[in-house]
Amino acid sequence: LIRDLMDKLIHIFAQGLSNSSYPVPQEAIGVGSAFEGWSPQAQDLVYHVLVPLSPPPGHAFHVELDTAGMLQRNLCVCVGLLCTCTREQLGQDMLCFLHHPEDKLRRKQEPSLLHTLCTGTYLDVEKTVQWFHQFLRVAWLLLPQSHCWRFMVQPSSHSCKFRLSRDEESFTAEIIFAVHQGDSDIFVGSQPAEVGLPNTTWLETYAMAKAKFYSHISRQAPQDSWHCKCLQLLSRFLMGSALSCYALKTVVMHLLSTRPPTHWPREDFQHRLMDILKYLHCSLEAKQLHHFVIGNERFPADINLPSSFWLSQPPNLFQHLASNPDAHTKALQDYVHLPHL
Repeated sequence: LIRDLMDKLIHIFAQGLSNSSYPVPQEAIGVGSAFEGWSPQAQDLVYHVLVPLSPPPGHAFHVELDTAGMLQRNLCVCVGLLCTCTREQLGQDMLCFLHHPEDKLRRKQEPSLLHTLCTGTYLDVEKTVQWFHQFLRVAWLLLPQSHCWRFMVQPSSHSCKFRLSRDEESFTAEIIFAVHQGDSDIFVGSQPAEVGLPNTTWLETYAMAKAKFYSHISRQAPQDSWHCKCLQLLSRFLMGSALSCYALKTVVMHLLSTRPPTHWPREDFQHRLMDILKYLHCSLEAKQLHHFVIGNERFPADINLPSSFWLSQPPNLFQHLASNPDAHTKALQDYVHLPHL
């Protein structure tokens, strides 16, 4: 349902924005636990979709480093103008933003992206989300699903979240807007940033690369592989604890890199659970859990990463435990309460 809905929405957006000065949404990409098959909760499940944005005609996106974070870098999307005089000469109905007087542009053409969704020369996250919200409400009325599903947009300043309900069924989807970093599988996304950061700050996201990793594993795994069930079971026990599903997923991905998917059949379920728990415990004791994408020599070469990722030192996901003894003690206590089979 979510995939079909997103395909139809993107088609409507593409038609309506083909000759506009607004970003053009590309094909949505399902990311996260719901699409990877290990969601820890059946109820209140949120389907996260990554929607890449392409620059409109006459514009270009350039990703710039804002500040270097330990786990996720803060970046900005700089918007530049391109010469479109050639298109104009070919009879296409578009004036060049660079080489036409402003008064003529104002009379004959809608403003450039710099004057609508940007703050200065940088793409603004909140303005982009608000614009998409407005378009989404109109686009929904054009969809066949609007006749049988109740649609409700939920408040969010850094993503577009909506809920569909019909009788006793309900689904929640969250759209994260993203801009490509070059031609890699790494994006900058519109996830909520740290308090105090400007609205022009986008966060580096590895969701696409991780989704591709799970697809890579699924292609190799036999039908009886239980690697997702291991992750699903343990993640349910983590709810409300100081240990995050993100850390647990990182542990499982590291193990999937060293133990082939053929080593995760149903009859070895208990052994693999023990492997995960041992790896997690050793990481907690050492206060060190390496990032899975950055600096990982075992990461599949067919997933396109920036060259700098292969050469970088992997960030430590447990750095906060090394600098906060109380947090470390709490994490160890929560680990003790996990099921040890």
